[in-house]
Amino acid sequence: MSSLSPLPRAIQVKAQRAASDRGGLHRVGIFSAALAVTALALYSAMTGQAAHAQNSASSPELAPNAPKSYTVKSGDTLWGIATLFLRDPWLWPEIWYVNPQVENPHLIYPGDVLTLGYGADGRPQLTLERGGGTRLSPRVRSRPLDEAITAIPYEAVAAFMSKPTVLEKAQIKAAPHVVSSRDQHLATATGNTIYAAKLDGEVGSRYSVMHVGDALRDPDNKEVVGYQGIFTADAKVTRTGEPATLMITEAHRETFNGDVLFPADAEVQLDFIPHAPQNEIDGRIMALPNAILMVGQYQAVVINRGKQHGLEPGHVLSILQVGPTIRDRTNSMDTTKFDRAFGPKMKLPDEPSGKLMVFKTFDRVSYGLVLESTAPIRELDRVVNP
Repeated sequence: MSSLSPLPRAIQVKAQRAASDRGGLHRVGIFSAALAVTALALYSAMTGQAAHAQNSASSPELAPNAPKSYTVKSGDTLWGIATLFLRDPWLWPEIWYVNPQVENPHLIYPGDVLTLGYGADGRPQLTLERGGGTRLSPRVRSRPLDEAITAIPYEAVAAFMSKPTVLEKAQIKAAPHVVSSRDQHLATATGNTIYAAKLDGEVGSRYSVMHVGDALRDPDNKEVVGYQGIFTADAKVTRTGEPATLMITEAHRETFNGDVLFPADAEVQLDFIPHAPQNEIDGRIMALPNAILMVGQYQAVVINRGKQHGLEPGHVLSILQVGPTIRDRTNSMDTTKFDRAFGPKMKLPDEPSGKLMVFKTFDRVSYGLVLESTAPIRELDRVVNP
């Protein structure tokens, strides 16, 4: 209660005496009793106002044009809806109200109506109504459904989620690999037959064919933390043996001899909640899987922070464009032409350029999807707590 002004000493004494005297109302007198009651009421009111102010101060800040209600539409994402209501969308769980009387409230469907209100403590909260019931949670479905919405666009991350995207050296060495194609083509396409060594799978088993890409080096210490796994095709075993025979059922790019195979993962896990990391994060973007120089909204990046740094799927990070180092060539009366040409170096500040959400983590690296982009995002840009 350090923010409250203390009650006047005389009022405190009157209140204490009135409370401690068994015959207080008669002995202290009507005026004194009334004064004591007034003092206690005033103190209670001040306490309540302070508590309300404290709750309001700690409440998530609403977006400037936050609607009073919103009807969920097909194609919406949880992140997109959160940006309608909150200045900081990663604080969504703090305003979500769960109705315990609703069966299986962990679903969001088009047609559901979100209503913005305030709880008894004065904090904003969201409820959802649908046919007389509520059924919304800031949790994402584990796989795409015809109607249920996800936290981020499923199609933007599905390929990364269902395929091994960061490969370790030992993992590559132990994996089955393509040794040839039926017609010994250098590259194969949909419908072609390939042969793979060290593959122990039954007829009908499905595999993902991966090309081993560039080494992933931590920009902080230059250590190799893995290799990029580039998905090339889906394949199905048609005959066992050494080598095994497979047919490419769907080609996404050319498959070459030496490409490795991994069992296809049919279950794409996207069960995460958008939220901020508890640990302090200060990392860098180390690779752009599907780009050369820069990326923007809904494109993936690889960062040099992972499970050992406390990251998990759903964590939201701010992206900072690294400020360049320049020379101060200010034309001054106190400097010579030589000084102006080779002035002192000065690093410009890092500037905010977007937000990303971590959607897949490994021990030392993670994949993130750019959710907001106010400037081109490049390798070596920083990622920090939002």
